[in-house]
Amino acid sequence: AVMASGGVYSCEFEVFGRVQGVYFRRHALKKARTLGIRGWCMNTDVGTVKGYIEGRPAEINVMREWLKTTGSPESNVDRVKFSPKRQKQGYGYANFHIRP
Repeated sequence: AVMASGGVYSCEFEVFGRVQGVYFRRHALKKARTLGIRGWCMNTDVGTVKGYIEGRPAEINVMREWLKTTGSPESNVDRVKFSPKRQKQGYGYANFHIRP
């Protein structure tokens, strides 16, 4: 069924701006689970939020757009760095989670 819906793609991201201490990861988790996106995100020690997302192309695009333009209400995103989208054989994660 996964192949019929466009296959599974993945990409890594890093969000720059005011994204720590503003519940960014919690909101990203909610959004990812709503979309059926799997993967993870975490705070880095340089003040960014890094992560990995996998899912169908349409949902990946929505999630990328959300990371760039929405974020959490208190956040202020300057820019997001994305790795190129890669096609995968299947999912590598069972869900989306926040890494400590």
